[in-house]
Amino acid sequence: MDTPQIIPYSSEQLQLSKDLNPDLENKLTQLPTKPGVYMFKDSSNRIIYVGKAKNLRNRVRSYFQEGRLVDAKTRAMVSHIYDLEYIIVDTEDEAFILEDTLIKRHKPKYNILLRDDKTYPYIRITNEEFPRIFSTRRVVRDGSKYFGPYSDVSTMKALLRFIRNIFFVRSCQLNLTEESIAKNKFRLCLDYHIHKCEGPCVGYVSKEQYSNNIKKAIQILNGRTKDLEKQMQDEMDSLSEQMKYEEAAAVRDRLNKLHDFANKQKIVSSDLIDRDVFGLFRSNEFACSVVFIVREGKLIGRKHFIIKDAQNSENSEILQRTLESWYLERDFLPKEIFLPTEPLDLEYLTDWLSKRFNHSLTISIPQSGEKAKLVQMANSNAEQILIEYLNAIEMREKIIPRAVQSLQRDLRLKRPPMHIECFDNSHIQGTDLVSSMVVFEGGKPKKSEYRKFKNETVLRNDDFAAMKEAVLRRYTRVMNENKLLPDLIVIDGGKGQLNIAYEVLEELQIADKVPIIGLAKRLEEIFIPGQSESIQLPKSSSSLILLQHIRDEAHRFAITYHRKLREKRTLQTELMAIPGIGKKRAEQLLQHFGSVKRVYDATKEELREVVNEKTAEAIWEYFHKENERVKE
Repeated sequence: MDTPQIIPYSSEQLQLSKDLNPDLENKLTQLPTKPGVYMFKDSSNRIIYVGKAKNLRNRVRSYFQEGRLVDAKTRAMVSHIYDLEYIIVDTEDEAFILEDTLIKRHKPKYNILLRDDKTYPYIRITNEEFPRIFSTRRVVRDGSKYFGPYSDVSTMKALLRFIRNIFFVRSCQLNLTEESIAKNKFRLCLDYHIHKCEGPCVGYVSKEQYSNNIKKAIQILNGRTKDLEKQMQDEMDSLSEQMKYEEAAAVRDRLNKLHDFANKQKIVSSDLIDRDVFGLFRSNEFACSVVFIVREGKLIGRKHFIIKDAQNSENSEILQRTLESWYLERDFLPKEIFLPTEPLDLEYLTDWLSKRFNHSLTISIPQSGEKAKLVQMANSNAEQILIEYLNAIEMREKIIPRAVQSLQRDLRLKRPPMHIECFDNSHIQGTDLVSSMVVFEGGKPKKSEYRKFKNETVLRNDDFAAMKEAVLRRYTRVMNENKLLPDLIVIDGGKGQLNIAYEVLEELQIADKVPIIGLAKRLEEIFIPGQSESIQLPKSSSSLILLQHIRDEAHRFAITYHRKLREKRTLQTELMAIPGIGKKRAEQLLQHFGSVKRVYDATKEELREVVNEKTAEAIWEYFHKENERVKE
């Protein structure tokens, strides 16, 4: 894919499509020239793409410029754009961070989504006066420093042991501060007596000394062993000159351990320069990108990203997204970056990185020699990782649960129903009518795929129409987005609900592509379109037990959503009894306070944060004066 050209132009030069939403057309003419993040939405108000720009006007309007050469993926995206939102920021760095946050939150269809190594552990250095160092799989933004993730857990554990043994980092969870230590709140533990800790809890080591050890540990985690060895050598020499021979000997022992550790690290470059080396491999709709962390010529770590639905994305786009995600999470930028190919916007990327880390860098694509071999090694690792990932998927797909196999046999399906979608309705006397859809993968719930439908066109007490609307909305979207159909559709209900759903499938011309059944609760009968007789499976059948589980889960999900809507409506009604409170204001109050009770408990000052002074006074008087009258 050729890099899209952003061509500056005046409003007169912009030729917009005649099919554009008038609101979108108006927004395009008023776009600012400041940096920011933009979000394209489809007709369902769903975010389909998030992007950043130095100049919002030039970047966003370039998508709609007549005659602009774009790839098939971008053309498809533009054809679905109905609306636009944008957020102005002060700096390009803020734009990068915000874009990344919004992509992870909304998972837009046309953005590249990276699946990283979140299951791998990190090494955490806590944000305390006397920091602790330990492994964790959970990243907490509390000022702590994180290193990793580590794909080789045994290597990470060995690194932790080495750091603790050489720098005597405490393992306790005591809240150590200079103040608490001065009050003699703590006692020495076993670690001190077996020479694994120097006793900061009782003041045997100062905060300054302890912090110095932590700084040295950070140097090791950053791969800066050469600098640290020199520092420790100088420290040892200085202590010897001062005839502090015991202290010098202790530093010497630590230095020998550090030297042995550094010699065990894999040397991949003879020039001893800090660099990050990226690799990329793709296979059909999947791709894998890898980064090697090389410090002082030694490989100290690796991270990879898996990209799904990569068939419509060029290598340059995948690499751009990988680099942005990687360096948004880093607090260190090496002097050099090696790439297998040029990213989508090299100039923009280089400028952002230089500003973010406040130093220049070199981004290159080595063609020969030692540097090219490093990139090839990264590419080979990406290939191996992706092969293992695809093999794992294949193995999972081959393992078909027994209940799923039984269901295929009992319903005479062409293939195992690994992906099942089930629909149900919920209401009370026709009010707050809602529908739900749950998804089961391999016989287990996949809650991330659950969907709920607040019926928009259905009159009271019309279960059939509600079912029709839910099924129509679901599979219209599936077809529009070119997603895979389920292996089986289950309708909670008898022949009536089933026939309505089947008519929708016929209308969408997919009735012959996906099997559908109805499950009636009273006798647990299974109905199939076109068959007059129902199927009744034995109560102990694993097929029936699975179908009941799916049906019950759909019912539970629908009821939960219905109750939530009913509760909201009831609470709104209660607040709307107060003079001056309408539906909109009742919603604002509930959104802010969370419940009517919290509105009741709120002070006048707290109420004024949401409504004006007069309305706040009316709310407070309604609850509290009424309460006083009851007491009298």
